[in-house]
Amino acid sequence: MLMVMPDEDPGGERATAVITVEGLDALIRLLREQGYRVVGPTLRDRAIVFDEIDSVDDLPAGWTDEQDGGTYRLHRRDDEALFGYAVGPHSWKQFLFPSRTLLWRAHRDGENGFVVEAGGDERPRYAFLAARSCDLHAIEIQDKVFLDPAATDPTYASGKDGVFVVAVNCGQAGGTCFCVSMETGPKATSGYDLALTELLDGDHHEFLVEVGTEAGAAVLAALTAREARPTDTDAAAEVVARTAASMGRTMDTHDIRDLLATNLEHPRWDDVAERCLSCTNCTLVCPTCFCASVEDVTDLAGDGAERWRRWDSCFTADHSYLHGGSVRSTTRARYRQWLTHKLGTWIDQFGTSGCVGCGRCITWCPVGIDLTEEVRAIREAPGVSTEEPQA
Repeated sequence: MLMVMPDEDPGGERATAVITVEGLDALIRLLREQGYRVVGPTLRDRAIVFDEIDSVDDLPAGWTDEQDGGTYRLHRRDDEALFGYAVGPHSWKQFLFPSRTLLWRAHRDGENGFVVEAGGDERPRYAFLAARSCDLHAIEIQDKVFLDPAATDPTYASGKDGVFVVAVNCGQAGGTCFCVSMETGPKATSGYDLALTELLDGDHHEFLVEVGTEAGAAVLAALTAREARPTDTDAAAEVVARTAASMGRTMDTHDIRDLLATNLEHPRWDDVAERCLSCTNCTLVCPTCFCASVEDVTDLAGDGAERWRRWDSCFTADHSYLHGGSVRSTTRARYRQWLTHKLGTWIDQFGTSGCVGCGRCITWCPVGIDLTEEVRAIREAPGVSTEEPQA
């Protein structure tokens, strides 16, 4: 066993060690023994998705993904890498901000009228395995939305409390990745307890482990590990550098808020509206989108009622419905709202872009609409806006 502690200096080197595949398996077992529900990547329905895992045998060993606009395919690798893929359709949002949440339920009481009970079961104590840097930034962004001291969301707060995060630095960029442009990856720099970099060289298969918190240091201290050598840290740095140099997409974010705000009547919005299906896929796979609707359900006898919150999308006409009709009645208006909010007015609200460059919205768009290409088209041929950007 190797005792390591996190570096107290944010600008200093992180404490590091090296574990084997067997050590990773021991890490999963240890987290489960400590009461965590370990969630990580696994193969299902011809995709790499997040689900509960028991051991390294559940991980997608030897699989990688091919991604492009409207394209996702799995292929076998020529090695047994456990994390040799980019990102799948799932993000950690589904565990922290579930797609359906019971807010409250009520039932009729013969003597006292109705009895109202708070909704929601006790949330599991999660350990996230293989969280990528882009998704860690997405969690930080959703924290700004749901953990604002003035309006904290109790469901999100209860799910986030006590989460243990094992990050994985990306060893492969997907065809739709552009995290380098958004400064959100491919190396995890915050938001984790432990961070892994997979090192594969022939039959040599190990993981460089970086410690991010005292909780992470305590877990690592309970594993069999060896001290990291300079060759290990150099190899890990090379993995990240190679990934950063092979992004499938790029986006010029210079003055992007003002660019979009001054091009609200650009003809490109009409062009993209002709292709967009308003299917909501982009918002459902996005790790930062947080639109939701509330629906009330009653039984036929009138003895019980429930109120649920469920994911919604700004691409649905009803989402902007006010008395008299929808504020955004056209696909053009809805796509423009999504893109200008995600990349522009989100900055006004939360001080950061709402995009982390994961590329999911491009991959899982049935018609392959590419937001990086839409921004590029507007930047290369700016139009005229009827509205001035707000300070």
